[in-house]
Amino acid sequence: MTDRKNHRFYAACPWGLEKLLEEEARSCGAKRTRATPSGVAFEGPRQAAWELCLRSRLASRVLEEVGFHDYWDSRDIYALARSVAWENYFLPSQSIRVSVSAHRAPLKSLDFTTLRIKDAVCDHFVQACGSRPDVDRDSPDVQIAAYLDEKYCTLYVDLAGEPLFKRGWRTDKGEAPLKENLASGLLMLSGWEPGTTLLDPFCGSGTIAIEAACAACGVAPGLRRHFAFEQLLSFEPETWQELLEDAKSEVNLHRELRIEASDISSIVVGKAHANALRAGLAPLLEDGRLSFRTGDAREIVPPEGTEPGLIVANPPYGEQSSPRSATVGSMMRKVADNLKHAFPGWRAWMLTSDLHLPGEMHLKESRRTVLFNGPLECRFFRFDLVAGSNRRQKKGGAGRPGTP
Repeated sequence: MTDRKNHRFYAACPWGLEKLLEEEARSCGAKRTRATPSGVAFEGPRQAAWELCLRSRLASRVLEEVGFHDYWDSRDIYALARSVAWENYFLPSQSIRVSVSAHRAPLKSLDFTTLRIKDAVCDHFVQACGSRPDVDRDSPDVQIAAYLDEKYCTLYVDLAGEPLFKRGWRTDKGEAPLKENLASGLLMLSGWEPGTTLLDPFCGSGTIAIEAACAACGVAPGLRRHFAFEQLLSFEPETWQELLEDAKSEVNLHRELRIEASDISSIVVGKAHANALRAGLAPLLEDGRLSFRTGDAREIVPPEGTEPGLIVANPPYGEQSSPRSATVGSMMRKVADNLKHAFPGWRAWMLTSDLHLPGEMHLKESRRTVLFNGPLECRFFRFDLVAGSNRRQKKGGAGRPGTP
């Protein structure tokens, strides 16, 4: 029987993408949504949370709330965890892992708090069922998460398992990979549409190009993976199968696209191409709608026969190119010179933690958005490229014919 009762959930995402994630949650049937720093709280049937796991391009995790109360010390947290009817969520024969995160919590040790929650769960099962679950830190059947602020403790069951940005196609991350959900966030913030030519001259493992192609072709991010909620007692296989079939029916690999990605390393480009194949995008690679090639970002040119489009990129910056040297800044200046010369009418969006990037490129940004790439505070800069070099003519220089 399908459970239509409303439950409480929390979906986490990279900082700066909360409003976009809130729209995704609503489209999956979430109710009473509320954006918070790095996530969205919402209510709805479990089906809405499962669908968000399947379809969200932005979420990192989706959690179901199972307990909430104020606390003074770890004894209160133990009492809360022991009061939860865990046997309604999973069996004592299943393995568990407990994780705790906190913000301004007045406790001396989060490790001790984690242990107390684990003890409470096991003690509850012993009393209710006569046996207790085992702890598995590597591959648990069920992940229990606790979040503590200054006054309240919230207990969750993780519905995702592996973080949702893991789509199932990446094997070799390479150096300083851009997570898939942040890449999708960049594309949404840029306003890219499938009918617009898209370039990424710093493609790395191909994340931006692959996320763009999957979104354009209606490939749900979770189609190639499994989720932790499939291990829970609340799981409804028939309902889930319907959600999967609906998502599969929306895939259309015949969309008209022009996505080109390049990198200066042929080895990196080869890995990006292999990632795209694992993502199921072979038809797009075969006819050139999606392409990866070796190329220097300082020398790229627009694809032939295309209207001005978008450049969305995550160029190298200090933390990605440690130790920091002048070569990154000088390289980006040459990239900008080429963009101004070869890409009039295009818009370039670049994510960087280098706040001096516009100055280094001698470009004035038309927009900047604060985002976090993992722990790094970044800016997503928009540059509107105009014809010419943007250099002022010297006084006394020749003007157009017929002018002094």
